[in-house]
Amino acid sequence: MALDSPKLQDVLKQIHSGVMQLPEFQRNWKWDDQRIRELIATVTLNYPLGVVMALETGGEAQFRARPLAGVQVEGLPEPSALLLDGQQRLTSLYQALYLDRPVETVDDRGRELTRWYFMHVGRAIGSPADRDEAIVSVPEDYRVPSANGRGVALDLTTIANQCAAGYFPLNIIFDGKRLSRWRSAFEKADSANEDLWAEFEERVVDNIKSFLIPMIRLDATTSAVAVCSVFERVNTGGVPLTIFELLTATYAGNQAFEEANRDYYKLPDAWTDIKKGLATAHPVFGNIDLSIENGLTSSDFLQAVALVRTWELKQHRPSTAISCKRRDLLALPLQDFIDLSPRLRDAFDWVGHFLSDQCIVSFTDLPYRSQLVPLAAVRAILGEDANEPAILALIIRWYWCGVLGEMYGGSTESRFTRDVEQLVAWRDDRSGVPDTIAEASFVADRLDKLSTRNSAAYKGVIALLIKQGAHDWYYTEDPLTAATLGQYAVDIRQIFPKQAQVRLGIPLAMANSIINKTPLSERASRSMNTQPSNYLRVLAAEAGRRRSWYDDVVRTHLIDPAALHRDAFDRFYNDRKQQLLKLVQSAMGKTTLAYEEQGASPR
Repeated sequence: MALDSPKLQDVLKQIHSGVMQLPEFQRNWKWDDQRIRELIATVTLNYPLGVVMALETGGEAQFRARPLAGVQVEGLPEPSALLLDGQQRLTSLYQALYLDRPVETVDDRGRELTRWYFMHVGRAIGSPADRDEAIVSVPEDYRVPSANGRGVALDLTTIANQCAAGYFPLNIIFDGKRLSRWRSAFEKADSANEDLWAEFEERVVDNIKSFLIPMIRLDATTSAVAVCSVFERVNTGGVPLTIFELLTATYAGNQAFEEANRDYYKLPDAWTDIKKGLATAHPVFGNIDLSIENGLTSSDFLQAVALVRTWELKQHRPSTAISCKRRDLLALPLQDFIDLSPRLRDAFDWVGHFLSDQCIVSFTDLPYRSQLVPLAAVRAILGEDANEPAILALIIRWYWCGVLGEMYGGSTESRFTRDVEQLVAWRDDRSGVPDTIAEASFVADRLDKLSTRNSAAYKGVIALLIKQGAHDWYYTEDPLTAATLGQYAVDIRQIFPKQAQVRLGIPLAMANSIINKTPLSERASRSMNTQPSNYLRVLAAEAGRRRSWYDDVVRTHLIDPAALHRDAFDRFYNDRKQQLLKLVQSAMGKTTLAYEEQGASPR
């Protein structure tokens, strides 16, 4: 690493020629008009601009490069430096002071503007405190409209007009010939302008021409991981970059791949193909019409790849840690990603079928997206062994312990590692169980507090109700399935609806608990607008069933129909709570704790 202080003019030349470019992961620039004028004022006063940072190219860190906004050079060369920090400042100065094109910017409300920047010669030689006021931006046609919009307040379309008004065009500051012609025209416009220009040249022009840019240069030997880490630390004012964006730039700059394939590697295209295939086959992975990152994300996929890669490395080097932390993703070689991504794509396809078997078919009903990462990694490692009955039974139990024990609600990377290692190890040594199974617990009165989809356990209990064979109360013939959930517009409905709650004085907390909810079709819900004793007769008649037969349909939701026929809410609530607890215990393969505090049920 070295500290340098090149002249602004030299840096802008490097940008213009393509010798200095941006790494692909840098986002597009656009500073607002006010900030550009303030930046120009800083330079004209020779005030400190702040350090910028660049990376020398040709080393280990191979990033695909692109020119700064505004650069238009045919046959762009390979850059010798990549700008890591200072893009906004240098792009603003490049466009405003170097290009013979107006600057594309925005106003303080974010509306698009196209502007030229001028400095009033007379005001510029006044007090430094007023320097900002000397700098103006004018529209692309060089005409500033009057306040009422009916005329032109300032016309700078010609050099004569500019000289008469005293406004110097800043974009010619480094063009010696044009600067000389403008100066000559200005001095001829008024006899007093010669002395005025001499002072302007000393206080403004010379400052700009001699302005130095403090620059930290990172050696070409700096690793890609270090470059990305440095960039994120210095890029505090921007939107944080994702791992995916950083890897996109790294993979695109892989020269070996580009030479072998006559094109650079396009990670976004590869991910889009994978995600479209998965989401089309399994809606639980998200809706690609909303965003390619809706639901299962590129980061999830990369983490699963990293888990499999580090697991395989560990088989040859036992000291290797199974991990999918940020550093592991940034260090993921392109060839390893290319080799492993088809296996992980197939593994996530298996996960989609697995979730459908658990009656989880939409992303909104997915308890934990994060739990899919180790699940896919385990399937990729185990291969077809994951379908062996004993192993699959353990995976199912592990999954439900994670959901109902709410084990994936906090920091998950360390759990990813343990789950992958322990689930895979169980194939060969079945003496114990993974930590997620051993540590998971479900307190009995948790059911009283589950009331919204914000909870993974809430979604899990609903899925288990469907999985154990719940029938709809209107379409009564067969149990609900993954296919009929959408077909029947199944949603979570209250068993004692609002009218019954008011009539029977049911406490709000109990009315909103999952104990008073169940998955039913939109059609069934239309008839459930009164107390159960009334709507059950209506639903039975609509289904063409006798009461005794219809009661069997009600029981498929783990509900005592006799309690509903009597509108006996307390009896219904306590009985169903016990049945749901048995359902949870069966899925987790362990008993629940009684209550968080000593005492009975809430009412």
